[in-house]
Amino acid sequence: MSNQFVVIDPLERIDLLKSLASEVRVRILELLHREGPRNVNEVAEKLGLPQSTISANIQVLVDVGLITTKSQKARKGSQKICYTTFSELLIAFNDRDRAQHKGAIEVAMPLGLYTRCEVTAPCGLCSKDGVIGLLDVPDTFLEPDRMRAGLLWFTRGFVEYQFPNNATLAKAKVEALELQLELSSEVPGTSKNWPSDITVAINGQDIDTWTAPADYGDKRGKFTPDWWKLAGSQYGDLTTWRVTPEGTFRGGRKVSNCALSNLGLDEHRSIRVRIGVKADARHPGGVNIFGSGFGNHSKDIVMRLLTE
Repeated sequence: MSNQFVVIDPLERIDLLKSLASEVRVRILELLHREGPRNVNEVAEKLGLPQSTISANIQVLVDVGLITTKSQKARKGSQKICYTTFSELLIAFNDRDRAQHKGAIEVAMPLGLYTRCEVTAPCGLCSKDGVIGLLDVPDTFLEPDRMRAGLLWFTRGFVEYQFPNNATLAKAKVEALELQLELSSEVPGTSKNWPSDITVAINGQDIDTWTAPADYGDKRGKFTPDWWKLAGSQYGDLTTWRVTPEGTFRGGRKVSNCALSNLGLDEHRSIRVRIGVKADARHPGGVNIFGSGFGNHSKDIVMRLLTE
């Protein structure tokens, strides 16, 4: 049984809320919370339901991160043990217009305006009108036309953006830094099971390595242009990181001890954000980053400085 809680933004995690719109799935979570880890057969027996029904519903809960599973040796082969991830879920309705009010400084960075890059093929850039440069040629990432990019992808390496540190101009003390972008793993074609360890760093400090679960191609992204082949990456997960004095949080859950003080914001006129896949990543599955004109959100990379 987990004693952790998570705070979710309902508009960012509609998939999670939908997963709870099932009595069977709620009963599975309640059972695992009350009695601890169980294998699929035990859950089916306890709830008096067919194993196939339990397996299908457990997979839904795994997909949204409410359950984790581990394979364990059994008398005949192996068995899947199910664990709850959280004991409490808190829903927080965030103020989406806070950047327009005092206390928040927001900058939206176009996807193609990175200032440094080192990438390996397969890789590429697209605008809403077509492919930019040559596919699978890393030097294409230096093309001036990259400024129009709405989708970029690569296998290893990074892209780095330089945001203005407008808090220093305003002489304001930063209480938290938020970074939001839509991204997924990258595989030639698409795959619903293709984990990739994507590392995000700010001012040279790794704030988190997130394992993106998939390269989504089951349906066209809401904003992905019609000319982009359906067999290509369609959309990603809109992911928000928040760095506070207590550490770094993703989706309301603490993911690292990298705190605001580690970023040295008072010492720099700019804030460097690096997104990439390291050469020694456990799951080196590449990355897709979606910007304006692509994916399910059509958003630039957004940084918010929340000030006093």
